[in-house]
Amino acid sequence: MTIAPETAPAPPLTGPESFAARHIGPDDAELATMLATVGVDSLDALLDAVVPPAIRSDQRLDLPEARSEVEVTAALRALAADNTVRTSLIGTGWYATVTPPVIRRNVLENPAWYTAYTPYQPEISQGRLEAVLNFQTMVAELTGTELANASMLDEATAAAEAMALVHRVNPKAGTVFVADADTHPQTLAVLATRAEPLGLELVVADPAEPLPDGCFGLLVSHPGSSGAVRDIAPIIDRAHDGGALVVATTDLLACCLMTPPGELGADVVVGSTQRFGVPMGFGGPSAGFLSTREAYKRTLPGRLVGVSIDAAGRPAYRLALQTREQHIRREKATSNICTAQVLLAVMAGMYGVWHGPEGLTRIATRVHGLTAQLAAELARTGVTVVHEHFFDTLTVRVPGRAAEVLTAAAERGLDLRPVDDDHLGLSLDETSTEATVERVLAAFGATLAPATGDVAPATVGDALPGALRRTSPFCTHPVFHRHHSETEMLRYLRRLADADLALDRTMIPLGSCTMKLNATTEMEPVSWPGFADIHPFAPAADTAGYRTLIGDLERWLCEITGYDAVSLQPNAGSQGEFAGLLAIRAWHRSRGDRNRDVCLIPASAHGTNAASAAMAGMRVVVVACDADGNVDLDDLDAKLEELGPNVAALMVTYPSTHGVFEEAIGEICAAVHDAGGQVYLDGANLNALVGVARPGRFGADVSHLNLHKTFCIPHGGGGPGVGPVAVRSHLAPFLPSHPVVPVAGPVGANPVVGPVSSAPWGSAGILPIPWAYIALMGPDGLRRATAVAILSANYVARRLRDAFPILYTGRDGLVAHECILDIRPLTRATGITVDDVAKRLIDHGFHAPTMSFPVAGTLMVETTESESLTELDRFCEAMLSIRAEIDTVAAGTWPVDDNPLCNAPHPAADVGDDEWTHPYPRRVAGWPGGGADRLGKYWPPVSRIDGAYGDRNVMCSCPPVEAFADA
Repeated sequence: MTIAPETAPAPPLTGPESFAARHIGPDDAELATMLATVGVDSLDALLDAVVPPAIRSDQRLDLPEARSEVEVTAALRALAADNTVRTSLIGTGWYATVTPPVIRRNVLENPAWYTAYTPYQPEISQGRLEAVLNFQTMVAELTGTELANASMLDEATAAAEAMALVHRVNPKAGTVFVADADTHPQTLAVLATRAEPLGLELVVADPAEPLPDGCFGLLVSHPGSSGAVRDIAPIIDRAHDGGALVVATTDLLACCLMTPPGELGADVVVGSTQRFGVPMGFGGPSAGFLSTREAYKRTLPGRLVGVSIDAAGRPAYRLALQTREQHIRREKATSNICTAQVLLAVMAGMYGVWHGPEGLTRIATRVHGLTAQLAAELARTGVTVVHEHFFDTLTVRVPGRAAEVLTAAAERGLDLRPVDDDHLGLSLDETSTEATVERVLAAFGATLAPATGDVAPATVGDALPGALRRTSPFCTHPVFHRHHSETEMLRYLRRLADADLALDRTMIPLGSCTMKLNATTEMEPVSWPGFADIHPFAPAADTAGYRTLIGDLERWLCEITGYDAVSLQPNAGSQGEFAGLLAIRAWHRSRGDRNRDVCLIPASAHGTNAASAAMAGMRVVVVACDADGNVDLDDLDAKLEELGPNVAALMVTYPSTHGVFEEAIGEICAAVHDAGGQVYLDGANLNALVGVARPGRFGADVSHLNLHKTFCIPHGGGGPGVGPVAVRSHLAPFLPSHPVVPVAGPVGANPVVGPVSSAPWGSAGILPIPWAYIALMGPDGLRRATAVAILSANYVARRLRDAFPILYTGRDGLVAHECILDIRPLTRATGITVDDVAKRLIDHGFHAPTMSFPVAGTLMVETTESESLTELDRFCEAMLSIRAEIDTVAAGTWPVDDNPLCNAPHPAADVGDDEWTHPYPRRVAGWPGGGADRLGKYWPPVSRIDGAYGDRNVMCSCPPVEAFADA
């Protein structure tokens, strides 16, 4: 007999059937083996040895006890049911959409896509790189520009990045940026948040009016937030004549019918791809976009996928130009962005592939036709439609009746957008039908006119002037024409996924990136309509389930970190950094300390730290690290002595980026506080602290938390991310606010700091994942996960230390959650580089650890608690096999310039080539370490990629098919 899930008995919450036991890879016997290898008796003994007593917390976390997967699923279903799914016509940047089932099941719900890491190792990322290149091509062609980047966090931050871009390329024009008053309110608010720390003056005005003196840039909305469509070409020409560059916000679906902003002269075009098959998710995640001129490609923020060649001359994809440039250029970086919404960009790009230009045009035509029909019917019944020209959005005048109509609409299952007492807004979308039009009319007290000879039906194009009709083609590449049957689309998605290595195939041992299990129970609710189909501006009464879930998460994260308040708005770790620094800056200013503008940052810090500090209007001063990788206390004291009255903050990563628990962290925090500064503790390595130490209690004032690391939101090939910011009580009034949903910001205070993201609670649609993780693990499971993560890192370090020196260690030679393998002595002795080791790991079926960060020529390894002893040993055996190959090179058996390491990786096409001229056999090339019998052998689709060629010959849209003729 089959027991229904809702009535199935819950499994035990301890022992081998508990969720914690399934999340944590090693079982008790494996843990005993690992502990013996490390030389400690128990997990508690390991924590005692590794974690400094001064920060250690033995107090059990005050969290709900662990629940079973059945119970958590039932609880999440109840929360989803507490959200009322209505027909949302609110618009303002979010629209109901249809996710094609083939994309939902095979991308959004497929671990081959959602568990992948950022494609810094391009040879094992060809599938998702091709998918993102499709996205770039689609966006550039739809917007009428020359190139687009590999997606942005959302529309508002894309607009802010565009503002910064045009100032970088046009700095002498002045410091004034004019933004169209008919722009979404959240976009205007984020622009204000980002402009002020940079010393830019934001002016909100009618862009048709003369621009003020000192104007370097203008943002114009096309269509406007109100729905208005006008000819912006004269506005753009006038701005250019006055020395300003122009940013345009737009809607990709509208661009299917309207002349796109790029063709009208806009220098940068931004917006959101949410309505291209990505659910609203209470505001996110979804991929923003930024497209621009070819001339600006080297100042473009974020990532850019480009086409290069591999060692055999085959076309191959890679991240181009500014890959991880914030880690290299630090405070001089063009942006602090360290992630993008890759999974959502893939979905949007595949939506374009699935529908093709004809399908997209049909959807746009239908949406516009229904909107024109609705406008005509409203006008017929005496309701004033404010704008003559529009695409899918109407602003209507109902003097004194706005509240009445809103209520009538809600009674019919519709959400409209309130404007004021006399005006309402509404936007139709892909899901709208003639029945939707009839319900809207009924809310206004009208009915649809019968189709008779006396009443001509509204015709498509009534509301778009002929002069603004699109005439240029888009999505012309064959990829947008070949995959319109489900069979072809399914196979295309499978082929791309098979080209990649993700967590569903292998351990991804990346230092500081915590690639851990993203459990199915945690992931499933993301697709449920009760979470997926909610507009972020929906009435509060309709979002009770989300509000409960968000409140739970805020309380739980405060308890875990020891802070007093949390904002879930930042939709990436870099945004969390920025929000935390803004809070520190605003707090100092509230006390009259406007002189405090120095941010001290250790030399080992993540590059985003420095870039975020610069964005927040702070001057970066680097603090040295000592020979053990710790903050140099003497240099810190000297900097504080010299700069004390000007110090705003110290940013410190803990445990350190070098993989150790610094013993002096309490002393460091005290010194900064004594100097009047605040301590920002980067939460990238929180996986080594949960249940063991709480930053808000051992001296830090603010942290961002990477929910896409520690709390199981998957990396998605480079996004989505969620980077909440947690603060002590004195900083709570300075958390991000929101202009449309004030309750999302600080309670009981006038907003001091504006929003950092478009949506009130950022990427709320994926918050069920960390909620489920915490509920499933409970306080004891979370603490055990931390202990096992630390044990796994020490086990790997102990097994590999004789073959590869461990660069930094703490007490008793132990590390924290990660360890750094020093390849430099081997490079000096043999010429084999860290790149060679990383690429050879691909032949073993592994993603490489973090390369050359924070120390050039090293590999930073983090194994996480989710990996079994079998997988840890497989990785160690691969590394030991590589060390043996390096010794063979050192012995002169293989030449330095022709060996399995420098030629790695080895695609099947090369191993099976008729001619084999290398001094090592094919078996060694393709099956290193004697792994010939291993099932599921991964074959990289290309050999080592020539990055320099790609940067010299930049191609960032789909290449012609002929390029792959011999591939």
